Amino acid sequence: MSTQAGQYIIGIDGGGSGCRVAIATPQMSILAITSGGPANPATDPDAAVSNLTTALETARQQATLAPADIAAARAYVGLAGVQDAVSARRIRDALPIDAPIVSEDRAATLAGALGDRPGSLAALGTGSFVAHLARPGAGPRFVGGWGLQIGDQASGAWLGRALLTQALLAAEGVAETTPLLRQALGDFASDASQLAAFARAASPAAFARYAPRIVAAAGAADPAGCSLMQAGVDYLVSALRSLGHRDSDPLCLTGGLGPHYAPFLPADLRANLQPPRGSALDGALFLAARQQAPA
Repeated sequence: MSTQAGQYIIGIDGGGSGCRVAIATPQMSILAITSGGPANPATDPDAAVSNLTTALETARQQATLAPADIAAARAYVGLAGVQDAVSARRIRDALPIDAPIVSEDRAATLAGALGDRPGSLAALGTGSFVAHLARPGAGPRFVGGWGLQIGDQASGAWLGRALLTQALLAAEGVAETTPLLRQALGDFASDASQLAAFARAASPAAFARYAPRIVAAAGAADPAGCSLMQAGVDYLVSALRSLGHRDSDPLCLTGGLGPHYAPFLPADLRANLQPPRGSALDGALFLAARQQAPA
């Protein structure tokens, strides 16, 4: 018996830390959810393909579906590191799905948080981006998501790098020392050259490991911690306003760092903070369900 096109829905979410696959019915009844290894095609395209296909096959077996069911499914794949049509095509061609939509992960994250509701999202983890949906059915608008080298403002990596910059200035007597800066310098035996050597080779994840310290220090009124968190808030306010966010719009803060910005936001933004409806994987399923079934 032939498989009906679009009989199943597949959502895939992935990035540098891992990937997740969900298979559902068109009524959004979940049949299987699996996870796998890193799936960032900009970092390691071969590993991304291998980990995605392995996780998808595991999900297929859990759902007790035939390969033809997977091939005919409506699928949305949202991956960090899909930066152009070439990287999207490589993933699309490698998956055993006839017509998957492959895109970078921002749209799935926004859809998971808001569904089709108007509102805004600030996704703040190791990296960052800000998004706004003006009305149901409208295309979302985004700022950010360009990586630490030229962006990712207010992210964990951005905060950590800024902390070490301030610690280096304090070591040289240019900036006033605070308990937070003293602690950061202590990680390098108060040796500026050791700090600089670390920073030259540090990955975004290594910088981001300092973010919890900054949040805690700001909560304890450390001047450096407060200044760093305020710099992040200033960026978020500017980004939201540039996208057309209004005071009455819902705002979701997601990612490991996002909710920690809430106490530092202006009162008009805090007033409409809402928890996200779901995850990026939920968003990928939502976007898959909206696609027309493959012919």
